[in-house]
Amino acid sequence: MSRLRKLIAELCPDGVEFLTLEDILSIKNGRDYKSFPAGDIPVYGSGGIMTYINTAMYDKPSVLIPRKGSLDKLYYVDSPFWNVDTIFYTEINSDKVIPKYVYYWLTGQHLERLNKAGGVPSLTQSVLNKVIVPVPPLPVQSEIVQILDHFAELTTQLQAQLTLELTARRKQYEYYRDKLLTFDVLGGGGE
Repeated sequence: MSRLRKLIAELCPDGVEFLTLEDILSIKNGRDYKSFPAGDIPVYGSGGIMTYINTAMYDKPSVLIPRKGSLDKLYYVDSPFWNVDTIFYTEINSDKVIPKYVYYWLTGQHLERLNKAGGVPSLTQSVLNKVIVPVPPLPVQSEIVQILDHFAELTTQLQAQLTLELTARRKQYEYYRDKLLTFDVLGGGGE
């Protein structure tokens, strides 16, 4: 973190610039994929990967922002993908921002609070375009991304370890539950 503080002191002595999303990226609509044959390109909807096809809609790093449904499930994609109309993709101006920096920042913004629908939660491009983003210089963004990537990796490793431990404890519990609650029916326990 001291490297980050040093970069901020050096590159942002007067603070950071704040821009709207529309100043740093373009929000694009998804489309139907059903006319394409199966392949290895993931198709994203607001719930995640739905299927795989042979055609990509976009092939640069992008933040996918749900338009309908689960508004808090953003995705960072850095390989070719397709997306349907329940989720927006973004064309990010990498001269101004690092795509993964945008992803990390937006995940902390609780976009679901911008919901404009009464039934199924939904977001519009016009509402998203007005979201304000702090935009420090690219070296500062890069350092922030490195730090957050490190923590994300540690979290993933810890989740895997905890899953293994939990599985072992469940097996142990089931073994002892079955052992302790098995009584010798023929042993003549009182009736």
